[in-house]
Amino acid sequence: MEAKAIARYIRMSPRKARRALQLIKGHGLREAEGLLTAMPHRAARVVRRVMDSAAANAENNHGMERDDLWVTQAYADAGPTLKRWRPASGGRIGSVHKRTSHICVVLSDEER
Repeated sequence: MEAKAIARYIRMSPRKARRALQLIKGHGLREAEGLLTAMPHRAARVVRRVMDSAAANAENNHGMERDDLWVTQAYADAGPTLKRWRPASGGRIGSVHKRTSHICVVLSDEER
């Protein structure tokens, strides 16, 4: 059985979020929590929050034990990009792209 949680429209580029997600794939829930706690990246806090939500979904909606959960999938897709501008030299403008991401964590009670 699987339980998942998705955080949408997070103001962080998917490329930066994937750094934290790559480390926790395939690990047990407790080990993944430890990895994210020790990680210095800002993305680790967001991924930890999504992973805790997925664990709560597994416990409350599916009756799974928290100690038996494994991270089977963890990915970040691109959300909409906010397009802004910044003044540049010579009266020109430079574009600034503020990227967003949708972060998904899937937990399962079977190790893969």
